[in-house]
Amino acid sequence: MGTKTYFSNRVYKNKIAVTYVNAITDVLVNFNRAKHFAFDTSTKEKRSGHSKRNKSIHLTVKERFGLDDYYANSAVQEAKAKQKSLQELNKLYKTNKQAQIQAVKTKQKQVKSRLTTVKKMKASFVMGKPTFPKNTKEQKQGKRFVVKYRKRTDIYDHPYQFEHSYLEPEIKRLEARLGFLTFKRHKLEQDLQRLQTIIPSVVFGTKRLFQSQYTNDKYMDDRQQWLNKWKQARYHTMTISGRKDGSSGNFVFHYHPEHRTLHFKTPEGKEIEIPNLHFSYGQEKVKAAMATQNQCKNKKKDGQPIAWSIEDHGDYYIFKCIIREKDKKYRNFSKSDGVIGIDCNVDHFAISNINGKGQLVSSWTQTFDIFGKTSGQITKIIEAEAIQLVNVAERLKKPIAMEMLDTTTSKASHPYGNKKANLRLSMFAYNKMTTAIKARAEKAGI
Repeated sequence: MGTKTYFSNRVYKNKIAVTYVNAITDVLVNFNRAKHFAFDTSTKEKRSGHSKRNKSIHLTVKERFGLDDYYANSAVQEAKAKQKSLQELNKLYKTNKQAQIQAVKTKQKQVKSRLTTVKKMKASFVMGKPTFPKNTKEQKQGKRFVVKYRKRTDIYDHPYQFEHSYLEPEIKRLEARLGFLTFKRHKLEQDLQRLQTIIPSVVFGTKRLFQSQYTNDKYMDDRQQWLNKWKQARYHTMTISGRKDGSSGNFVFHYHPEHRTLHFKTPEGKEIEIPNLHFSYGQEKVKAAMATQNQCKNKKKDGQPIAWSIEDHGDYYIFKCIIREKDKKYRNFSKSDGVIGIDCNVDHFAISNINGKGQLVSSWTQTFDIFGKTSGQITKIIEAEAIQLVNVAERLKKPIAMEMLDTTTSKASHPYGNKKANLRLSMFAYNKMTTAIKARAEKAGI
């Protein structure tokens, strides 16, 4: 059982009655204010440790904003979901901070070791008996002193020049580097301590847009322009959760596939009708879900909730239908004939065809270029490669086996590694790869 979201066609505001547009705007604003209030109230109560209200958050929101049970419940549930999301994100931040602290500690150890080595060289020069450890880039060759780098070699003609032109600046550089690393480590430890004690919050409408009223020239010159943008960002969407005991899977929204009309009621009791609403991708799925729910006799037991969402995009609305779909009845899980193994890499898929005995039958790679591309372009490139890959598995009638990686922490744990390697690691779109392959495989029944 999986959740699917289907997007409707664009419903332009100039195609529906002005009263409907105004009513939808009022609903979006009121609903989002209720959601913000529920989130802020819960956050303040967690931070203070006590509550000033004597009613549940549901009843408080319902009475304060004049909502019915369905709207109030959806607003409260969205606020709780946002809090849970922030808690999970906070765990991820803490894991990344710990990895960064460990990387700084390792680098500190390396710099201290190097500083000790250079100071010993300096002491040997002061004693008049220059000595060098083995396997270092500084060595004595004949009467000269050399420092070997990857692409060049510096030569010093006498001990005084080597001591004062190379060793002393190198000691100062390493001491400064060690100081910077110590400062960075302390800062990361403070950040980690803050993450462990803070109750996270959020800026609805994004912090970046809020700060732009003071930093962006066009918003500083035109306050109303920023205010319109701010309201659009804060009040542009609403999701009403479904109810499995409802005739249409929802007590607020009712969709009629045969007429392609959507009816819903505002908290004030106003009936709104959206004509010519259809789903370019998934109309039959939505129609089947509505028919199944309407024909279900015991909705309390066998009914399925159908959630609806509204998005205001300025000149038009997008409506989303969120339904639960059963997995395909027939899906190839059998490994008796072998599997198709996939190794995900930053710029190619390494694919192997394995028979039922675990023997390699064939192998090949699918290369693609994602460097210099935008996030959207990378997604399309990977999706195209995933289609070809799943087509091979479908033709060979074999399931797909993939590696499970956690690249989130590894991308933050090598700040002092090779720059080119770090670039390739940061470009490694593993989540996009797995999502594209899984989605295509599900459609193909693999």
